[in-house]
Amino acid sequence: MDKTNKWNKELELLHTIILKAPLMETRKWGGPVFTYNGKNVISYAGFKNHFALWFFNGSHLPDTANVLTATQGEKTKNLRQWRFTNREQIDEKMILKYIDEAIQTENAGLRPKPGKKAYIPIPEILQAALTENKSFGEAFSRLSAAKQNEYNEYIEEAKQEKTKYTRIEKIRHIILEGKGLNDKYK
Repeated sequence: MDKTNKWNKELELLHTIILKAPLMETRKWGGPVFTYNGKNVISYAGFKNHFALWFFNGSHLPDTANVLTATQGEKTKNLRQWRFTNREQIDEKMILKYIDEAIQTENAGLRPKPGKKAYIPIPEILQAALTENKSFGEAFSRLSAAKQNEYNEYIEEAKQEKTKYTRIEKIRHIILEGKGLNDKYK
């Protein structure tokens, strides 16, 4: 699970450590995922500048060593990552302790509490396009609030105005068909 081939030995060591825990090894999303009673517990991967373990239910772990991070801040609800930049940072005893805590978390049935999703207002650039084209505006207004918000987020997260315009053109036909941005994945 290291496309750079930079961390192969380190990932082999993490794999060996994880195999000491009472977990079942599976493959999901193109990489190793270790489960307990059918629930995803831990995985690992190599990246350009680091390699990492991640705990699927990591937000419930005590993190006594303060090594876990939510990779996308507030956006990340439950997943926590433990990053390494060299082999010497791998502490087998500590990793096994965290895995044991992750298993206890699964046994306790702890899950993230779903929060209410914040709806963002229609971006000005999208509002202008909806106002300019009556059928486009009407089709957008017929969508559910959640589907409208998917489009609002998609446009708003683009950094450049040029990208926002490109995205509007990309989604225009999907909206006119009455579909949500992510319907094809559901």
